Amino acid sequence: MLSMSETDSLARGLGTGDAVVVGLSAMIGAGVFAAFAPAAATAGSAIFLALGVAAVIALCNAVASAQLAQSYPSSGGTYLFGREVLGPWWGFLAGWGFVIGKTASCAAMAMTFAAYAVPAGGWWQRLAAALAVALLTLATLRGITRTARLARVLLGATLLVLVLAVALAGMTHSPAPSPLPDPDGFLGVLQAAGLLFFAFAGYARIATLAEEVRRPEVLGHAILVALGVAVVVYVAVGLALVHALGADLPSSSAPVSDAVAAAGADWAAPVVRVGAAAACLGALLALLAGVTRTGLAMARERDLPAPLAHVDPVHRVPDRAQLALGAVVVVLVLTVDLRGAIGFSSFGVLLYYAVANLAALRQPAEQRRWPRPMQVVGLAGCLLLAALLPAASVLAGLAVLAVGVVGRLVALRRR
Repeated sequence: MLSMSETDSLARGLGTGDAVVVGLSAMIGAGVFAAFAPAAATAGSAIFLALGVAAVIALCNAVASAQLAQSYPSSGGTYLFGREVLGPWWGFLAGWGFVIGKTASCAAMAMTFAAYAVPAGGWWQRLAAALAVALLTLATLRGITRTARLARVLLGATLLVLVLAVALAGMTHSPAPSPLPDPDGFLGVLQAAGLLFFAFAGYARIATLAEEVRRPEVLGHAILVALGVAVVVYVAVGLALVHALGADLPSSSAPVSDAVAAAGADWAAPVVRVGAAAACLGALLALLAGVTRTGLAMARERDLPAPLAHVDPVHRVPDRAQLALGAVVVVLVLTVDLRGAIGFSSFGVLLYYAVANLAALRQPAEQRRWPRPMQVVGLAGCLLLAALLPAASVLAGLAVLAVGVVGRLVALRRR
């Protein structure tokens, strides 16, 4: 491992509340405005069972991440945990899958923001996405505490809009909407659970920021609080959408807006659009911060180019990694539409959490905070959801991993 001096380390400027905000910003993103429609299409009336399955798997993954982060309070998340507990190759597989998959997610989230902010489409939409990435990249270069403050503002705007939407959608309907149809068997429930899991699986962003939390021992608490709040928000939004739209929910392209309209509050549709845009920006900000911290850890071990391990001496952030990520995402949003073609991102996330559960399962007794069966359930759940992904997504994920493995083998041989 590369030696790390005091000036190479990141600033421990985050409190417990800041860590919770960063995690919530990642979880309560665009998914809360869009995930329920495709989930209802397969789970039908069992959509809350699907949400429960997703929440259980997320909880198992979250406690595994929390347990590991308390023992290894440095940047990198599961990349670091995998290296320390299982070995370098396990860490690399998790880190590579996370960095590549989430870079694509950054571009997709920027384009989703632009779709809400510039509904007319065209090049203006792409330029808006690129501008958002550039501005948020500059914000992350100003220090982690400023990043957390901006995340707090965006999260607050999103939650206010969701509270308004839930209140309006909960109004009495006359006549009541038709109920959701029966699910497409238990397989449909599991597929819906996969969609909902990816929508609020951003608690890993807290673990990747472990080197910047003032008291690493509170990481577990922050992760669980963030996940608990996110689940409550998703349940409340889901209940409101089912109540307002019923059988129309699976076919809705903008369910929160449609639910508000069904309550006769068309005036609130622009407000919902603003909330969705704020949610996208909050999730994008958390993604930019999380990806670069994993990239920093990989660069320290030379699994990515060593210059990316540079830390700005004033603001104590991984400035080169942040600029490189911002540049790549800007190029992607200007040239490629990834909103419907990032299945391998889901594959990478599941691999990332599978490694986290396996590493937590292998931790010695003195480092354990949670019973081993939780890691077994988390590991099995990740593998099951990965197996249920579309074949094209699995093949794309395996291809991306193969590129990374070959690249690392070449680098090790040259070294």
